[in-house]
Amino acid sequence: MADFGDLHVSGELTVPAWELSEAFVRASGPGGQNVNKVSSAVQLTWVVEASSIPAEVKARFAKLYGSRMTNDGRIIVEASEHRSQPMNREAARKRLAQMIQKASIRPKRRIATRPTAGSVRRRIKAKKRRGEIKSLRGDVTPED
Repeated sequence: MADFGDLHVSGELTVPAWELSEAFVRASGPGGQNVNKVSSAVQLTWVVEASSIPAEVKARFAKLYGSRMTNDGRIIVEASEHRSQPMNREAARKRLAQMIQKASIRPKRRIATRPTAGSVRRRIKAKKRRGEIKSLRGDVTPED
């Protein structure tokens, strides 16, 4: 695991370097001999619950990316799209920063509105039309 600088997410949001750990592994896929010799893929790990970011951002992060988190609350971002280790390292850090940035945006509160009179009329008309179609599906035996 290597030492690197803080991860700057936005103006006021920064993840300290000590919260992140990275491991270099061999990448799969094409690349010839290079892929067999060099550990160029990066696994960037971040423990979300032990992080120093605000609690509301942590909660939104867990809601957004909970399925990608491990049982002990870690998120592992893997990058292996580049042939060089520094580029994969930067790609993983950028991806994690984007994930945290997305979680830091507070969703807008929904303002309850009433349906317009026209939309109510159209809905009722469509329901009546559908009911009439279904009523025609009844018994076809003649009445005496």
